[in-house]
Amino acid sequence: MKRLIRSLRRRPGGPGDRAVWQAASLLLAYPDEQLWQRLDTVEALLVHADQTPADLLRRTVAALRASDPMTAAVDYVETFDMRRRSTLLLTYWTGGDTRNRGMQMLAFATAYREAGAEPPAGEAPDQLPVVLEFAALVDPEAGRRLLLAHRVPIDVLHKALSDAGSPYAHAVAAVCETLPMATDQEVHNVSELMASGPPAEAVGLQPYSATVSLGMPKVPTR
Repeated sequence: MKRLIRSLRRRPGGPGDRAVWQAASLLLAYPDEQLWQRLDTVEALLVHADQTPADLLRRTVAALRASDPMTAAVDYVETFDMRRRSTLLLTYWTGGDTRNRGMQMLAFATAYREAGAEPPAGEAPDQLPVVLEFAALVDPEAGRRLLLAHRVPIDVLHKALSDAGSPYAHAVAAVCETLPMATDQEVHNVSELMASGPPAEAVGLQPYSATVSLGMPKVPTR
């Protein structure tokens, strides 16, 4: 944990944003047996974040601390795995079940490799916590570009979580605070997607293979 914080201080350009991204990545991960240690890490990271996103992230931390581990795990699965509107997979809203989604997922993996990292084994490269960790720990500029390119899916996720009263909405709102304000067109696109759903086509996700083996840096408590 201390090693991560020191590295954020040394790296030029936007340490506050990187602290927010890493904290949000940890909060949006599945609440396993390492949850309490991750929450401690998040609270240490927030010293380096701007006040508004830090306050939002603390609300998610407080909600998770107030929940027992089993309840937190059940809530996580119901929130992100059982409700399509609150999926963490960013290309779901831009590619849906179409051939285009496979290419979009491949673009994430390519961005990671070009920055010298391998996509994480067993996790989709377009999963928001993975993108946030990449932006925080590997390549902030490339990571920000990925987040900006998928601002609409992130806003859809935030609205879905807010409508459901989920404490995870605050963590996603904190990520939005690190990005430029959504344009009128982006707001319109969010409304359109919420009303119509993602593109649909009865095909698989080739040519992307879901088990690419990646080694992005991890904090010791992850």
